[in-house]
Amino acid sequence: MRQANTLARIAVVLALAAGAVVPAASFSGLEVSHRARALHPGEVVVLEVRPSLTPLAVEATAFGRDVRFFEGESDGVWRGLVGIDLTAEPGEYDVAVRAVIGAGAAAYTIYTLEVEPKEFPTRHLRVNPNYVDPPQAVIDRILREQDEVAAIFLAASPERLWQGGFEAPVPGRATSSFGRRSVYNGQPRSPHSGTDFRAGTGVPVKAPNAATVVLTGDLYFSGQVVILDHGWGLYSYFAHLSAVDVAEGDVVTRGQVVGKVGATGRVTGPHLHWTVRLNDARVDPLSLMELLGD
Repeated sequence: MRQANTLARIAVVLALAAGAVVPAASFSGLEVSHRARALHPGEVVVLEVRPSLTPLAVEATAFGRDVRFFEGESDGVWRGLVGIDLTAEPGEYDVAVRAVIGAGAAAYTIYTLEVEPKEFPTRHLRVNPNYVDPPQAVIDRILREQDEVAAIFLAASPERLWQGGFEAPVPGRATSSFGRRSVYNGQPRSPHSGTDFRAGTGVPVKAPNAATVVLTGDLYFSGQVVILDHGWGLYSYFAHLSAVDVAEGDVVTRGQVVGKVGATGRVTGPHLHWTVRLNDARVDPLSLMELLGD
């Protein structure tokens, strides 16, 4: 961890020596702060940059991924979203922030986020044995589906479609099961990377914000799914649906129905599973709603 931070600082020094940027100290007022429920694994962090001069653009790198910023219309504050992955180790992580001033000048500073440890509970579930030890005949299908979904989450489309707050996709209560380690039929599996919402079969599932539909289909473990690309590396993944009401390539608005709650795939009963990926980091949807709620 410390070695990575040191290398990041060395990169800044080399960039300055090469004349690529103007040191932040010579551009007074490059103030960086953050908002978050907590600095724990699985949390969304809103970075806020307040330059004293009006920059052409603000950008950053955090946890090895690029962070895009937008300027607030009323306050002039530049904001970008950072995701702390579910498996992030505790420690200090440097965020390299750069404000482009123009005419080849830029301010560059380091802002540190200190991630604290968090313990997640364990749940024990009984499911169809085929979803714990899949038959050999479906292994190729499972691997193909995993690769397809992983490739989607690694991409960051250049247009930000989401605006304002994110709303809950169903009116049911969230179980706050994000990060909980699941033990199926006595066998431990990966931590739960989404949040489940209580809802009966057929309840409409609404887009939490504007997005493009990038995947629909019937996946082995997740059942019928819809994946929404909100732009800038932010995705919503709805699983276990009973019906899909959109097609790949559709552009949806916040509140538009994209499917219906069901019990398809590896489940113990009807509910909505909502996964959020932010620059491939697995983050709690409840964190996203709290920080960017209406």
